[in-house]
Amino acid sequence: MGEETAPRCLAKWPVLMIVSAAESTAPAPEQLVPVVSVIMSMRNSSGTVEAAIRSILFQTFQEWELIVIDDGSSDDGVDIVRAFEDSRIRLVCEPMSKGLAGRLNQAVGLSRGEFIARMDSDDVCFPERLARQIESLRNDPSVDVVGCSAVVFDGDNNLIGLLPVETEHTKIVRRPYVGFPLPHPTWCGRASWFRNNPYDPLMLKAEDQDLLLRAYRHSRLGALDDVLLGYRQNYLDLKKILPGRAASIRAIWRDGLRYSDKFSAVRAIMMQHVKSAIDIVTVSCGLGGYMQALRLRPVPEPIAQQWQDLAKQVSVLSTCEYRVGNEA
Repeated sequence: MGEETAPRCLAKWPVLMIVSAAESTAPAPEQLVPVVSVIMSMRNSSGTVEAAIRSILFQTFQEWELIVIDDGSSDDGVDIVRAFEDSRIRLVCEPMSKGLAGRLNQAVGLSRGEFIARMDSDDVCFPERLARQIESLRNDPSVDVVGCSAVVFDGDNNLIGLLPVETEHTKIVRRPYVGFPLPHPTWCGRASWFRNNPYDPLMLKAEDQDLLLRAYRHSRLGALDDVLLGYRQNYLDLKKILPGRAASIRAIWRDGLRYSDKFSAVRAIMMQHVKSAIDIVTVSCGLGGYMQALRLRPVPEPIAQQWQDLAKQVSVLSTCEYRVGNEA
């Protein structure tokens, strides 16, 4: 392999564990086995990954490992991850991009914890997130995956609203073809569930909804009403929304064929097309911000204050400014 195509993080580092692509399926060296494995895939996330990792370091529950898989990035995100001197952080570099679903499966295979928590490289965890979700899973062995509520914030650190979430299994799975109100970055579940229900690596979008469509009939889902995550969403982006809806349509149709429910599938697919048309008109008319806020709940003042304190702690705002400066 020529020097220009080699993974950038093959260089050795004294404290942080660096794993090459060829070694990415090997077990970790002997060390204390973590209770929870936080899995994160990143691609060109140099402007946000530092804050994301800081929020894991600030968790009140400290028996974790963080598995970061770089999905063929061209920026200096791996150097930022490398700078954290914590042996619980495991960095895996891949020279080619394979998408989020494939990298999450890879991270699940590397995980050693009893539980697995999802984390995106541009989001921020509240300090109690891992503690609260692990406590919930331990208190109710029948639950496979538990999510939580999340605040949505933009690139200027402004709160936009609260993501809608349901806390009870029956409500989460009530309308599977419409969607599961269980935000993907908030998932924390039993490692055995993730291993028995892998992501479809061919799903480049809506991989979470596809997984839940395949798994909800034999799983038990739940969520905490507590706000434990900050979800970054700068604006409604048709380049993300429309491919996501197309992927959802494929997942719905596949499920309808598998369970002989074509009528419900066709009806849901028609609704997806209607929603796509509404998104196109809304964004094209410059009403994306209005529509974005309309889909969210207001943020209570105590939560807003907690967010401001957390943002200062993990330097979310300065990280966003760093990103803008480097993209200029």
